[in-house]
Amino acid sequence: MGEGPALFDADFGGGGPREVAPGAVHVPGWLDLRAQHWIAEQFRAWASGPVPPRGAKVRGHEMSVKTVCLGWHWQPYKYTREATDVNGNRVLDVPDWMVRMGRKALADVAWRTPWDAGRSAPDYAPDTALANFYDESARMGMHQDRDERSLAPVVSVSIGDACTFRFGNTENRNKPHQDVTLASGDLFVFGGPARLAYHGVTRVLPGTAPAGCGVAGGRINITLRETGLDGRGT
Repeated sequence: MGEGPALFDADFGGGGPREVAPGAVHVPGWLDLRAQHWIAEQFRAWASGPVPPRGAKVRGHEMSVKTVCLGWHWQPYKYTREATDVNGNRVLDVPDWMVRMGRKALADVAWRTPWDAGRSAPDYAPDTALANFYDESARMGMHQDRDERSLAPVVSVSIGDACTFRFGNTENRNKPHQDVTLASGDLFVFGGPARLAYHGVTRVLPGTAPAGCGVAGGRINITLRETGLDGRGT
């Protein structure tokens, strides 16, 4: 899979960062249309790869969001190299361009997102990515990203229809929380004191995908994380 000309090596972005909570930053328009369209094409290639998109089962209920994993395969409460809950195949690796994208994202918000002492954006080494597809009826319940051993920031980009993203507190799924509209091309990063905040997607806004983004309907969301696991999963 080609990377395109110098993707994520140059400066880009359409809006200034906004701190939603200490350690949580929203950057509107961070990906331009060319990058959005290119990433949407990569998503379709991953979806036709060794492990197809699937709705993970959480406590016996299948999620409405369909996920393709890279690097490590996320299953509720654990990561595995092989998709043992789908077809047993090993997932694709995290591509180099995605690591560069994660580092660029952290560099752009570093002054707002304190994280592991002594580490900086060039040290960020995401080894897993969850590529999610939301159709117009899909939702994501309030949850914490706590299956990772590393508490390095989560980097999230959105392509396609906008959504209402609910970002809460670190104690429970209830208030206080904030609702943020994430549009196509937006970046959201949370780390430091916000790393274990509860968050979810309450609705997708059909018909809001911009022409040229590569997604005719629905929403692609890619989240990068460091698992803190070694090659054996320990």
